[in-house]
Parts: sequence; structure tokens; C-alpha cells
Amino acid sequence: MTYRPEIDGLRAIAVVPVILFHAGLVTFSGGYVGVDVFFVISGYLITRLIINEIKAGTFSLLRFYQRRARRILPAMLFVSVVCLPFAMVILLPQDMANFGKSLIAVVTFSSNFFFWTESGYFSPTSELAPLLHTWSLAVEEQFYILFPLFMVIAWKLPKSFLFAILVAILVGSLFLSHWAAYNRPELAFYWLPTRGWEIICGVLIAIYMDHGNNRSFPKLLCETAAFSGLLLIIYSVATFNHDTPTPSLHTVLPITGTALIILFANEATFINKMLSHKSLVGIGLISYSAYLWHQPIFAFTKYIYRTELNIFIILLLILITFA
Repeated sequence: MTYRPEIDGLRAIAVVPVILFHAGLVTFSGGYVGVDVFFVISGYLITRLIINEIKAGTFSLLRFYQRRARRILPAMLFVSVVCLPFAMVILLPQDMANFGKSLIAVVTFSSNFFFWTESGYFSPTSELAPLLHTWSLAVEEQFYILFPLFMVIAWKLPKSFLFAILVAILVGSLFLSHWAAYNRPELAFYWLPTRGWEIICGVLIAIYMDHGNNRSFPKLLCETAAFSGLLLIIYSVATFNHDTPTPSLHTVLPITGTALIILFANEATFINKMLSHKSLVGIGLISYSAYLWHQPIFAFTKYIYRTELNIFIILLLILITFA
């Protein structure tokens, strides 16, 4: 599978706003959309891997699940174990009990259900939960328990029919998420059926590009589309906030932006060169670890201070996260 350094750069564009959002910086009030960007990237990369192995006749469900476990579990479990002594010292008894339950949810990839039943993502108490961010990992893993089975069966179908099935699922999931964002916002935020369309967007891009459909685009179109994609992500990060229904039709903006970059940011474009810069690629390569560490670091600190953090503490915590 050909390495695309700009995808790692895009990971950096996703993880930094998430960290700055949890830091409480008003400028990044919509930084949580970085998770939406991650969902699209994940769907694209995993589907590329599955397609390549199916076509080569080497795909194995067992090996796929083993790779996912090796990729996700060691770092996640390590962070969880490191959090435990800090939780025992810092948290009050009731909060410690909730932390224990969240640990079990993390290990069983059900933390999205746990935090859905506890409180909303944007509530003041949620930002003090050290493992709140693991909800997105649970959504991904739930998707990837089912998706490879679907691909093994559906890949034998005509590709136009497979594409149509996935588009129908995407549209259904999108409109379910939009309805739920206004009627059941906590469910909309945490559940796979309302988040699945974001991952499927990446899946569709991978299937589309597998047929070489992106190779003949004019350079001007690629430049314009990739640049517009980055602007859509930046606009969402800067203008979305706690009151923006999410995920919903609003979320189409950062999802479309991500899709445009993956589709059109080829090696000849400015956006590709920018995202392929070694500084962004470096952040992208450690984005998973940075994502895992940032929430416990900020949550424990906020729990101790019980007040808005000043800029010096925020900068220190960000440095600790990346270290």
C-alpha cells in the first residue's frame, strides 16, 4: 500500500484542534471536529488495506483483528494503567467509582455507551473524566468488528451495486444523526449508527480511488478542491461550538473538507506539499498517542484546580502531552 505522507499531515490537522479544544481555548471552539476528520481517514485507510489484501487473496479476518488489537490496545491499556494511581489519589470516591467503570468500558470497547449513559460530551462534568475521549475508539472498533465481514461478502458483488449499498447506508446514517442531534443529542454523539456515515465516507473514497478515478483530474481542479477542503475544516474548527448540533448536517462541512483533501491533494498540489511537511507528518505519526494522553492530563489538572486554566498551565500541559 503506497504511503501518503499528506494523510499523516491531515492527522496532525485533526489532533491539534481536539487537544486545543479540550484545553479550553475559545478560538478552537469547534476543535472536536478533529474526531470527525479521524473517522474519515480511518475508513479510507482501513478499506484500502482490506481491498488490497482481498485482491491479492491474502485477506484474513483473524489477522485483521490481530492487527487492530496490536495497533489500538497496547498504548490504550498503558495510558489507562498509568491513569489509575493518579485517579486513586486525586478523585473523590464517587468519581473514582465512575473511573473504575470507565476502565472496564475501555477494555470492552464500550466506552461510548458508558459515557452516553453518564452525561453529555459538552457537560462540565464530562471534561473531568480522564477517559472520556475513548468513546471514539469504541465507535471505530465496533465498526471494524462488522465491516470486514461485510467487505468479504459484498466485494463479490458488482462494484456499482456495492457502492450504491454503501451510499444508501451513509445517507440513512447521516439523516438519523441529524434527527438525533436535535431530539436525542447524547445518543447522536456517541452511537455508531449516527457516526457510521463519517467512516463510510472514507470507505467510499477508498473504493472510488481503487478504480483510478482520481488520476485524470485537472491540476487546477485538484488545487482548488484540496484548498477548499482545508478551508472547510478550518472554518468548522473556528465556528462550531457547544451549541452546534453534532453530528448533523452541519458536520457535512468538515467531512466534505476531509474527503476533498484525500481525493484531490495529489503530489502536484500546494496542500499536499504543506501537509507533507516533516513537522506536520511528525505530529501525525504520534497523533494516536497524543490523542490518548491529552484528555487524562487535562482532566486531572482541571479536577485539581476546579477553575479555568491559565494560558501558562495550558501550554505546559500541551508540551507534556506531546512529550
